[in-house]
Amino acid sequence: MNKKIGYAIVLAIALAAPFVGYPVFLMKLLCFSLFACAFNLLIGFTGLLSFGHAAFFGGAGYMAGYVLRDLGWPFELGVLAGVAGAALIGLVMGSLAIRRQGIYFSMITLALAQLVSYVALRSPFTGGEDGLQGVPRGKLFGAIDLGNDTTLYFVVLAICVAGFALIVRTVHSPFGQVLKAIKENEPRAISLGYDVDRYKLMAFVLSAALAGLAGATKTVVLGFETLTDVHWTMSGLVILMTLVGGMGTLAGPMLGAVIIIMLENKLGDIGTFLARNTGVEWFNTLGEAVSMVTGLIFVACVLLFRRGIIGEIVARFGQKKLA
Repeated sequence: MNKKIGYAIVLAIALAAPFVGYPVFLMKLLCFSLFACAFNLLIGFTGLLSFGHAAFFGGAGYMAGYVLRDLGWPFELGVLAGVAGAALIGLVMGSLAIRRQGIYFSMITLALAQLVSYVALRSPFTGGEDGLQGVPRGKLFGAIDLGNDTTLYFVVLAICVAGFALIVRTVHSPFGQVLKAIKENEPRAISLGYDVDRYKLMAFVLSAALAGLAGATKTVVLGFETLTDVHWTMSGLVILMTLVGGMGTLAGPMLGAVIIIMLENKLGDIGTFLARNTGVEWFNTLGEAVSMVTGLIFVACVLLFRRGIIGEIVARFGQKKLA
């Protein structure tokens, strides 16, 4: 019941947010929150550390942008094409990667993701280093104009809520219980007769599809797709979001995504404010030190909040871990 009240409060805040804040930035927060939750489904509940989730996030963005701009597909089909593309990439990568465990699994996902990044750089339809520009938003069901930021915000909110609800349902389903059993004790799961590799592959593809949903939606919101989203640093960023918020919790990745993205976008403004009020000119360069600040946050979380922010809060109050 407490979790339901918490979700209701967060949803109410999200519904009111576009009337207070900048809708495009808020949509970016929503997309990265869904991306982090999708990644957490794999690492937090299945125990598989992927270094290649940027391939799904950015690959879906390129696919959605291409069919929307060059093929003239409607909004819904464009997003679905991105999700299907990410799921297909996930199926290929997962089929190869699940044959290994531990760091070998992670390195295979990283290597395959770098191949996707190379394809995005060299393929003519992606725009290379210039990226895929001028992606139209179109209309929802051919009637609702998505050119208005506030209208698009509520569509993006509905997409992200649906994606999060699917993750919650998956975690609490019998399928999700098997995934958690694999994470806790894989040999025992095998001894009970479960086809562990098949469950891992299904979880990998589902996580890839949801990451693709986030990436395709982000491309529509911003109107472009660049190599940044398929670069390996994006995979590192989503890992950071998940660890900061709380790996293995449902709400943690969302909080981690909000913190990291807000730091990336608002750190310069914070530095200017501090410089103006303290007279210390060094604060003016704070916006250029985003990587250093996020690195310090990561170190602080490892040393002080090993379960992540949400995980530590849950543990401090003696409740069961959100799962």
